Amino acid sequence: MAFVRAISSGTIAFGLVSIPVKLFPSVSPSDGIQFNNLHRECGTRLKYQFHCPKHDVLVRRDEMIKGYEFAKGQFVTFTEEELDAVWEQATGAIDIVEFVPVGEVDPIYYEKAYYMAPEEGAARAYQLLAAALRTTGLCALAKYAARGKQYLVLIRAVKLGLVMQQLHYPAEVRPMTEVGIEATDVRDGELELAIKLIEQSRTRTFRPEQYSDEVRARIEALIQRKVEGEDITRTPMASPKAQVIDLMAALKQSLGGAAAQPAADGTTADVPADGTPNEGTAAGG
Repeated sequence: MAFVRAISSGTIAFGLVSIPVKLFPSVSPSDGIQFNNLHRECGTRLKYQFHCPKHDVLVRRDEMIKGYEFAKGQFVTFTEEELDAVWEQATGAIDIVEFVPVGEVDPIYYEKAYYMAPEEGAARAYQLLAAALRTTGLCALAKYAARGKQYLVLIRAVKLGLVMQQLHYPAEVRPMTEVGIEATDVRDGELELAIKLIEQSRTRTFRPEQYSDEVRARIEALIQRKVEGEDITRTPMASPKAQVIDLMAALKQSLGGAAAQPAADGTTADVPADGTPNEGTAAGG
C-alpha cells in the first residue's frame, strides 16, 4: 500500500508540552476528473494568458502588480514588499487557545480536514492528547499560521489519532437569515408521520462505503467510450414539473398506507397509515 506524503508540518502547543506533527491531506482532489480547454479547430491545449484591454497587449507576470478594488473601477495598488510586511509569519505553531465540547462547534464552520501524525519521538505526547480529548469529549480550538495566513483550526480525536479541521471565521459564514425562509406552523399529525417516515430509514452508524459518486462513474464510462472511438449522442431528459401536493397524503403514502381519499366537499379525509377508515366514517361512503 502506498502511503500518502505529508504536505506540511507543525507543532501543537499543549500547555508546556510541544507535540511536533506532520499534516496529511484527508481527501484526494487530484483524483477528480479534470477537463482542459482545447482549440476546437486543431485540438491543441490552450494557454492561460493575461490581456490588458486598454493597451490591447498580453501582459507578462513580471509586469503585474496587486490591486484591491475599493470602489467601482477604483483600485489601490500594493508592491510585493508591502504585502510581505502584513502576511502572517509561517512559524508552524499550532497554538491551542481553548477546549470546547465537539458538539458545540456547528459543522457550518468546517472547511478542510487534515490528518495529523506525530513526528519521530512525539508519539507518546500525541497519543496522550488524543486519549484526553476522546475521554473528555472535547476538541481543541487553535490558531495556525501557514502560507502567509492565520487559520482558525479545530483539533479533534478520532479512533486512530488526531484530525485538524480548518474552520471558517464567523465573518466568512453568511447568516441564514439572508436566505428568506417562510415561517409556518407544523401540525402535530404531520410531524408524527414525518418522524415515523424518518424512523423507517434510520441506521445506527454512518456507512459512507455504501455511497459512491455516480456522476463520476458515468463520466469515466463516457470517457472510455470516447477513447474507443464511439460517437455519443444524448437523448434530452424531460425536466420534472413541480407539483402542489397534499402533505398529509404524501406522508401516509410514503409510509406505505392508503392514499387519502377526497371527501365530497373537496377536502381530504384523514386516513391512518394502516389504511383503516377513521371512526365515524361510513365504510361505504
